Amino acid sequence: MKSDPKKLLEKNRELVHSEAMKVVSHVQREQGEWMLHTVMIEGCDIPFKFKRKDKYQSLKGARVNITYYPEAEMVAGLRFEVMKVVRIKRA
Repeated sequence: MKSDPKKLLEKNRELVHSEAMKVVSHVQREQGEWMLHTVMIEGCDIPFKFKRKDKYQSLKGARVNITYYPEAEMVAGLRFEVMKVVRIKRA
């Protein structure tokens, strides 16, 4: 079953969908049973984060379609803005 970004956007107005975004960095690290992925997008200083059960192919240099929403994380008492990825797919 494929997720449709239009349906996701209709259900949640906070979501943002962007297409053909260029990935400049993709880091993967273990976090318990999950792999935490951090993607940096060209022209954006805010990290995009998502989790998968397994390692994922490197997205560095790829163009992706991405559906996400803004979120804040607290690290060592400091507030950092991040983008929580709901859907990511190579363009």
